[in-house]
Amino acid sequence: MLSLILILLASLFFSGIIIRTKSILSGRRGAGIFQPLKDVIRLFKKGTVYSQTTSVIFRIAPVIYFSSIVIALLTIPFGSHRGIISFNGDFIFFAYLLALGKFFNIISAIDTGSSFEGMGASREALYSMLAEPAFFLLIGSFALFTGHTSFYEIFNFLHLGSYITYLLGVMAAFVLVMIAMIENSRMPIDDPKTHLELTMVHEVMILDNSGFDLGLILSAGYLKFAMFGAIISNFFIVDINFGYSIPSYFAIQIIFAIVIGIIESFIARFRMSHNSQFIFALTSVSILIFFGVLLVLEKF
Repeated sequence: MLSLILILLASLFFSGIIIRTKSILSGRRGAGIFQPLKDVIRLFKKGTVYSQTTSVIFRIAPVIYFSSIVIALLTIPFGSHRGIISFNGDFIFFAYLLALGKFFNIISAIDTGSSFEGMGASREALYSMLAEPAFFLLIGSFALFTGHTSFYEIFNFLHLGSYITYLLGVMAAFVLVMIAMIENSRMPIDDPKTHLELTMVHEVMILDNSGFDLGLILSAGYLKFAMFGAIISNFFIVDINFGYSIPSYFAIQIIFAIVIGIIESFIARFRMSHNSQFIFALTSVSILIFFGVLLVLEKF
């Protein structure tokens, strides 16, 4: 329960810090940290408009997408505190919960009958498919390192005690940051500010969503960012006294948000033909982590 509360709290300001960082780096005053939250609340107060060409899939997809993220949050532990859902192999359950939500998000875009939304859905499916091996290799490597297969036990028995293990932790954080960027369709994979349908990915998929449904989709994105930040924080707060663990958790979340803001400020979006190469390269980094674990375990 503690992990769920902390993730919910972090999601309230996470996207605001990203926007604020980008504003400062571009020399603008920008909106306040809680502006994204205010936008979502405003959307929740509005009605939803449905096209006559859409079916029931389009209507239920935002709810399923949001619900899948919320249930996935329940598997994330916080230090020595288990997630509400915890069992052997729960990281597989976590990954395919995200896949379920993404699946309904994709088919709802196709359900509109728009060629542009179908194009964005195709790209979203490809990028998620390419990112999946990197995630499983990463978590699987640490499962091998600790001898356990649940999030709680992996992080609870993970002890970074040498230069190699600290390097593995930094590499794992890098991979998770990039996966979070891909899952949320952010730079350098996608530009959330673009309005050109030919180059949009996630934004073009939700063009027909409005009101409450759009608020759910945006809220799910904020929760997903904070969720990956929580996973990253678990690499570094396991052995810290409880009195310092919560401040450390929020410090890591803030640093994570600032890093994303810096990346989006100084890195241009890749060409579409280069996105697949970049995402698949993350699998190579995960393979290096796997070999590093074998080296530490003296099995290489």
